[in-house]
Amino acid sequence: MSNRVLCREASHAGSWYTASGPQLSAQLEGWLSQVQSTKRPARAIIAPHAGYTYCGSCAAHAYKQVDPSITRRIFILGPSHHVPLSRCALSSVDIYRTPLYDLRIDQKVYADLWKTGMFERMSLQTDEDEHSIEMHLPYTAKAMESHKDEFTIVPVLVGALSETKEQEFGKLFSKYLADPCNLFVVSSDFCHWGQRFISAENDEHLDKMVSAENDEHLDKMGMSIIEQLDPVSFSNYLKKYHNTICGRHPIGVLLNAITELQKNGMNMSFSFLNYAQSSQCRNWQDSSVSYAAGALMVH
Repeated sequence: MSNRVLCREASHAGSWYTASGPQLSAQLEGWLSQVQSTKRPARAIIAPHAGYTYCGSCAAHAYKQVDPSITRRIFILGPSHHVPLSRCALSSVDIYRTPLYDLRIDQKVYADLWKTGMFERMSLQTDEDEHSIEMHLPYTAKAMESHKDEFTIVPVLVGALSETKEQEFGKLFSKYLADPCNLFVVSSDFCHWGQRFISAENDEHLDKMVSAENDEHLDKMGMSIIEQLDPVSFSNYLKKYHNTICGRHPIGVLLNAITELQKNGMNMSFSFLNYAQSSQCRNWQDSSVSYAAGALMVH
């Protein structure tokens, strides 16, 4: 057996964000310094995964709520953009590289998850092609830098789960969400508007969205439902309005995990802290993606 450590390179550095560690650190510091933290540390956050020039300042509102002094394990749930996946997948490497410093995958938790039989393995190619987890790694590294040798990460690629599977994964992850040493990062952009986002799934619905104002109204409706912490209402909203929230399945898993803990009397609340759009759209030639950042607090 080889003891060689396997690494996932920071494949989107130099394109989606700067590959320079000092520049990246200063940029993230700048965004975080402009944001207020709440009184309670977050147990989970929802934050976007686009290029930092578009969503870096929005994401700061979520990462500002992380308390590095109590956080020892960070679960990062990102949607799969490139490969069809009906379950969730775990990485095949040991280390995720960032321009700031390397992040270690928690192999003990990975082993426990693997034993459930509910997960697939993603190839290194799939891992490095995907941006939904990677875009959270520099922010995670920055938020945790004062305790950088004291935490591990648990990256999970989330497929196009059925409602039943969202419940099953929610139940599985609920025991980890219950632990105050754990933080869940849920990776999601919100409404994708414009011709370049048309697909067989959503083309018949996009014609109902004629402007960025409509996008915002649709997003705010969905955000309000997420804040109610009701996975059934969120599923019904998606079925009715077909909003192109790309992290809808990771969000569904989180909401189901919360529901499981609420059954046991745990009191939690979720609040969105920021909303932004990459650009304002007025016609089919325009395109825009919306971003939202929020935090789950345990009371």
